[in-house]
Parts: sequence; C-alpha cells; structure tokens
Amino acid sequence: MANYQYDLIVLGGGPAGYAAAIRAAQLKKRVLCIEKENLGGTCLNWGCIPTKALLDSGKFVRKLRHDAEHFGVTVKDFSVDFPRIIRRSRDIASRLNKGIAHLFSKYQVKSELGTGQVLAPHKVKVSTTGGTKEYTAQYIIIATGAKQKSLPGMEFDGKRIIGSREAMTLPELPKRLAVIGAGAIGCEFADFYNSMGAEVTIVEFMDHILPNEDMDVSILLERSYAKRGMKVMTRSKTERVEKTDAGVRLHVTSPEGPTTVDADVCLLAVGVTGNVDGLFAATAPATIEKGHIKVDRDNKTSVEDVYAVGDVIGPPWLAHVGHHEAICCVERIFGVSQHYVDYSMIPGCTYTHPEVASIGLTERKARETGRQIRIGRFPFSASGRALAAGETEGFVKLVFDAKYGQLLGAHMIGDGVTELLSELVLAQKLEATEDELIEAMHPHPTLSEAIMEAAGVATGRSIHL
Repeated sequence: MANYQYDLIVLGGGPAGYAAAIRAAQLKKRVLCIEKENLGGTCLNWGCIPTKALLDSGKFVRKLRHDAEHFGVTVKDFSVDFPRIIRRSRDIASRLNKGIAHLFSKYQVKSELGTGQVLAPHKVKVSTTGGTKEYTAQYIIIATGAKQKSLPGMEFDGKRIIGSREAMTLPELPKRLAVIGAGAIGCEFADFYNSMGAEVTIVEFMDHILPNEDMDVSILLERSYAKRGMKVMTRSKTERVEKTDAGVRLHVTSPEGPTTVDADVCLLAVGVTGNVDGLFAATAPATIEKGHIKVDRDNKTSVEDVYAVGDVIGPPWLAHVGHHEAICCVERIFGVSQHYVDYSMIPGCTYTHPEVASIGLTERKARETGRQIRIGRFPFSASGRALAAGETEGFVKLVFDAKYGQLLGAHMIGDGVTELLSELVLAQKLEATEDELIEAMHPHPTLSEAIMEAAGVATGRSIHL
C-alpha cells in the first residue's frame, strides 16, 4: 500500500463534508477537510439555519401584528428593527460555525481554508492566500455542494437581481419584492418578507407553488399566501427582467396574457447547480452531467478512489440527504457496513407559515402506480391542541396501500408539522400500517394526535371526525 499522508481527504465542509470527515475520524482514520469559505457550508452559513432564524422572526412579528388580540394581549406602537433581525440570523450561523470547528478538534480532524482540486487519484492541490500545497490520501470524497442558478438575461447583480445569500443580508427592507420560482427557497423568502411588511409577488412556471408537494398541500398554501396579501402567479413565465430607476420590472407571460410586475428587488430562486468549476484537473477527468458529478451506487466517480456526495451529485439537494450519503459512503469505504440511502424515503420540509412536511408518494403518484389506495385526512381545525395554540390552518394527509395497509406517503401542512414528520419517517421505514399508527398511543393534547386520527379516517376509525 502506498504511503499516503491521509486516509481520507474531504473537499467541502458542509453537512455532507463535515459528516464524512467526522465519521472517518471516529473510525480512527487520518482525515483532512478542505473548505474554501466557512465550516458548515451553505446550509449552516447561508441556507438551512439562518433562513429559519429569519422565518421565526417573521412569525413572531406577524403574531404581534395580527394575532395578539386573539390571545387577549394588546400591543401598541411596536417597531421592527430589520437590520437587527438580519444580524440575529448571522450571529446564529456564526455560533454554529464555531461548533463544527470544536467537533473537528474533538475528533482530531485537520482542516484547511482553501480551494481544493483533484489532480489525480489520491492527490489533491489546495490553493490558499499563501500559495498552493499538495496532499495525498488513500481516498478522496468530494462534497463541494451547489450554487444558485441564474436565467439567461437575468444574471445576479447582488442588488436588484439577487439570490438567497443576498436575500439574507439586505441592508434594508424592500417595499416590493418579486420572487421568480416557488420551490422551497422562493416560498420561504416570500413568507419572511411578507411578514416584515413587504409587498410580495411570486411568479411560478408550474401549475402550483411547491410543485413537488401533494397538490392539496400546494393549493392550501397558495390560499394562505393570498389571504396574507401575497400575489401568486402560477403557470406564468418570466420572459425578462428589466432594470429601472425604481428597481426592476418583470415581463411575464401568464394565462391571462402578457403583464408586468414592478418591484424594488427581484429574488431569483429557480434551482441550483453543482460546484464543479475547476474541481478536477485535466489529469483527473471526472464525468460531469448537467452541472453535477456523475457517481455510481457506491458514490464512486469516474476517477479511481474518488467519491462524491451531497448536492454536488444532484437532486434532491437536501442537507439531510447529503449527510446520510456521506455517512454511508465512509462506512462502505472503510468496511464498516454496506448500508445505502433509500431514496424512496426522503423527508422534505418547507418552513413557511404554515409549514409543509412530507415523505413518500403523493396521492397522484400513488394512484399512478396502479395500486388501490386509501386516504386519511385530518384537519387541525379539529385538534384541541391546535385550537389552543391558535394555529388551526392545515391538515395531516396519509396515503395507505388499501390491500396491506402500509403507509405509502404522508403530507402535512400546518404549524409545527416539520417536527411531526420524523414519526412518519420511522413509520414508513418500518412498514407501519394504518392500524399500527392508530393503536400507537399518542399523548393528549398534542398535534401528533392528528397523525393517529388521519390513520383512523382512512379506515373509518377516527373518533374526532
């Protein structure tokens, strides 16, 4: 065996990269992690965590404005300090970033700040402000993540046409915000800026916002956004974005015909592409398809002993997917286990208000399989806990196989449903049936009872509906 400096080099320090590095170190391997910006990657520093801080600030403001009297509280003359809300979000990201550094120290993972490039099998070059270095390792894992895509003629300028990173650090609240793309990122930022008081317009090419979710969920969220004063334009295409003295003007083709949308700022949220630029030297040609690294079932690239995990290999572009890919990959490499990620059971959460959470087949997808199904749906308006919290919007919808009773999919919209989802993730993994969900005693009063009741609706056994 060659005398390598490390057992594993990881390129990227995000949820996939740092998980790979730590797991390998737990297995007593010599590990180097190379990160070009901040440990924690996009998720911790510019995605999952700081956006949730913003959304929770927005929820708090909205409750003060619209719900205080419902709870018997009179609030007068409060003001919103927008820069301070932004600063709180950044402080949380900074704190968690330091946490990753602590974990690296605890498990003796070495790290370097710089840009990595695969020169050949087992060899990596790192470019830093002080020059370049070369390292060798028995294995290399690439976890460089992804970046936001622009559209032709709508390139980011950081001020009037922005991506999610700029949306998290705007110096002042825009009066009007246009959002192109109504996936999770677009919907979450629309939610936040609406809560802050901005006039928000969403333009989505597909039939509904959150087009990958169950249709009932998407429709309810659209109605909720409309009630809050947002303008939602579905089945609409933004042809071009014109910069004006006042901001931007979107030229949109909608079902009603051509129209324009004026805004101070336009947020482009139309998807991501892998961070692959300059990642492989000509001496290590990896296969890149549609902006992402192509890997096989074992996460191997076309370069010997070089693997890739996380967003850089393509959808579903979720931090928890990258995390699990990294753990499985490391454990297979070093012979600990032969476990693989089950891509049929990927939980998804969108932290709008109301929240959206799902796993498994939508009703439409389940019907397309040709099997007979049963649907159980329980509204939070019939939940005592939801009534007490003043959060009755939404429902739990469960999809079951009619023959065997197996849970095929779960789709929820409502306050706190992202925290309810893990029960259904476990239920689906263990092939739980509707009877088992009903007979598992759920504590009262909790929102989780809606899961038990939804299963009951599917079989005619719900007590409270």
